[in-house]
Amino acid sequence: MNVIEFLTANLTTVMALFATGAFAGVLAGLLGVGGGIVIVPVLFFLFQGFGVSADSAMLIATATSLATIIPTSISSIRSHKKKGNVDFELLKRWAGFIFIGVLLGSWLVTRIDGLWLTMLFGVIATLSALNMLLRTSKSALFNQLPGKVGQTLLGTSIGFLSSMVGIGGGTLTVPILTICNYPAHKAVGTAAAVGLIISLPGALTMLLLGTTPVDAPVGTYGLVNLIGFLCIVPLTVLFAPLGVALASKLDAVKLKQVFAVVLLITGLRMLAELIL
Repeated sequence: MNVIEFLTANLTTVMALFATGAFAGVLAGLLGVGGGIVIVPVLFFLFQGFGVSADSAMLIATATSLATIIPTSISSIRSHKKKGNVDFELLKRWAGFIFIGVLLGSWLVTRIDGLWLTMLFGVIATLSALNMLLRTSKSALFNQLPGKVGQTLLGTSIGFLSSMVGIGGGTLTVPILTICNYPAHKAVGTAAAVGLIISLPGALTMLLLGTTPVDAPVGTYGLVNLIGFLCIVPLTVLFAPLGVALASKLDAVKLKQVFAVVLLITGLRMLAELIL
């Protein structure tokens, strides 16, 4: 089956991919939530819908999600840079360690069973949702970021874990920085830059070193599904400004709580697949 035949036979799936991109873009602009936390589970379940095993679906969803984050993070960095919200001094300290973590994590993805990634994503999604729901206070837990050793561990861990589950910088970087008394607007802007440091080497590693599963959907190279990438990216970039515009008109706190509940259900469902 070639690409044209696939698109014709799976129009519903293609439309779902477009909707995923639009939804991820709106959320990114509205709530500052990284697109990967939305894209990975949607791709995971969609790929299974047309015959891909859960193991293969998670591997491909992870790599494809990282690929989609590359252009969206570049767009986001430009926007935040104009507002002075990107802390380049922090990036200089963290970039090398994040990069090392990404290389280790993305290489490991090409070598391990996708079920481990499903478990890890389920845990991270569940904890992120609980953080949104339970930590209603914006007060910091620590007065400042830890010392050099602590920041080295933080940067490496963010790169390692994010690349393994296909998410950008926002899901882990923003809450880590904010609990260390870091300004929220700078945390979001800096996290966008972290997303590029994670997604570019991570996606390339999985594209070049990943072995395409035998049951992979058409258009998959290495572990990256190019059809998913091409469907999601334009809509994400197009709808992100809409999310930013809606942020000034809607109750972002309540919307974030609703999203947290959906994310919690998604994380628990992915964990349940490992048991049931």
